[in-house]
Amino acid sequence: MTDFLAVDTSSKHLTVIARRGDKIVRRYTDECAMKHSVILMGEIDEALKQAGMKPQDCDFFAAVTGPGSFTGIRIGISAAKGMAFASGKKLLGVTSFDLIAYNVDSCGNFAVAIDAMHGMYYLCGYGADKKVNISPCYVSGDYINSLGVPVYGFEELPLENYTKLNAGDCLFNAVCALSDNLTDTVHALYVRKSQAEEARK
Repeated sequence: MTDFLAVDTSSKHLTVIARRGDKIVRRYTDECAMKHSVILMGEIDEALKQAGMKPQDCDFFAAVTGPGSFTGIRIGISAAKGMAFASGKKLLGVTSFDLIAYNVDSCGNFAVAIDAMHGMYYLCGYGADKKVNISPCYVSGDYINSLGVPVYGFEELPLENYTKLNAGDCLFNAVCALSDNLTDTVHALYVRKSQAEEARK
């Protein structure tokens, strides 16, 4: 199955990709963290229009499941679920870690780091075969630096051995690499509790 619509609303940016055969439409908006719910459906409509397709033409719908912005993640997953339900199609969940990992060309171990604010990070480690060797965790920068492996992400991060990738370029490769893992539903990946949940302690 090759025709799909994929969305990433997990961070400050927004990425929407529509693919129909050889036609690939990428729409990327930077620094729109507080506007995902306002602009997402318009971006989806425009991407589908440019690809010459309707939601029912998609073989599946993909969304980035986190970790990242709690609200943003829910927005993207809800949009994908709604279109999949309405059209009777499958879903694909792509973690924020896999979003980066499947764009890394590495012959050894590496890690993916995502800013969790206040000097802390979400981390996942991979081998050259893209299999996870450090499960998703919430760690300090010092811990990441102590691993001594290349680290990748899509933000400016003050970490050693760090390479920043272009977030807008990552979604397509990750979705294509994982497209055999279609399911009937997807869930958000929360590595830690939200601020609201922490405040209730």
